[in-house]
Amino acid sequence: MSPPSLIDIHPNLSDAAPVALSYELFPPRSPKAAETLWTTIRELESTEPDYVSVTYGASGSNRDTAVELINRLLLETTLRPLAHLTCVGNTPQELAGIIGELLDTGVRGILALRGDLPKDGGEPAAGSLRYAQDLIELIRRVEQRRSALLCAGKIAVGVAAYPTRHPESPSEEHDVEVLLAKQRSGADFAITQVFFRTEEYADLLTRARRAGVTIPIIPGVMPLTSLRRLKRLGELAGVEPAPELMERLAAADSDIDRLHIGVDATVDLANAALDAGAPGIHLYTFNEHQSALEVLDKLALPRRSRTAGRRDAVARPQLAS
Repeated sequence: MSPPSLIDIHPNLSDAAPVALSYELFPPRSPKAAETLWTTIRELESTEPDYVSVTYGASGSNRDTAVELINRLLLETTLRPLAHLTCVGNTPQELAGIIGELLDTGVRGILALRGDLPKDGGEPAAGSLRYAQDLIELIRRVEQRRSALLCAGKIAVGVAAYPTRHPESPSEEHDVEVLLAKQRSGADFAITQVFFRTEEYADLLTRARRAGVTIPIIPGVMPLTSLRRLKRLGELAGVEPAPELMERLAAADSDIDRLHIGVDATVDLANAALDAGAPGIHLYTFNEHQSALEVLDKLALPRRSRTAGRRDAVARPQLAS
């Protein structure tokens, strides 16, 4: 029998990573929305997230504004963008060009998504990619061709995961099989779609690990503070939000009361995910910072300051040569 390796005799090495923190943003649709977004960006930047994801419209409908936002984040902030990319309706050649453009701007993380099917019920254009799995493989091919430019580095590829059954899926088991296929194609991590009940993330994690999924699965948590938004997302996701929470939000006497009720419910959701073993929290901000910061304040995540490390490095006296 071989002697234990140095890694084997230090079992606590796997516990060394701090809890990851990230936010989702979407490109602004007007100058006024852009002003509000950049106020949010500056507020969120102060929390030193590990990355921020930037959404991408169906079939790339807002591609230019998404790329513009990513460029500004790279040039004007300390934030690391994770670029959403959808594949339905785009050919491999078109997508390879978009991936190259993103890499040229400095993006090193891509969230690979299928995207929405055509609203008219028709088939996607001939020759276009059909599944996120195909997009992952395409990203890896582009990466391989550009390995010298990336210093032989690696693009971080994320994918979506579903705590409750995807509306188009036959079963939750099928969703896990799809997630496993994405992992085999080269996905590095997954971010879940919104969920509303504390047990749903743990249930997904159990099913995924039993099936052989080993990549990190990060819970995507939505601040549960807007009754209108909860109803809308429940319809889109095909999942009914908790009726008791909806009733409490509807009965609240003021926006402040609704904020407190929603923040407490969101913190309970995030803490349940962390207790189940979540490696981080991804907050869907809807380009608003107040609810996200309230949630973050109550969560009190164990975080390490990147800024402090940079300050110490700058302040450290240089040795004479």
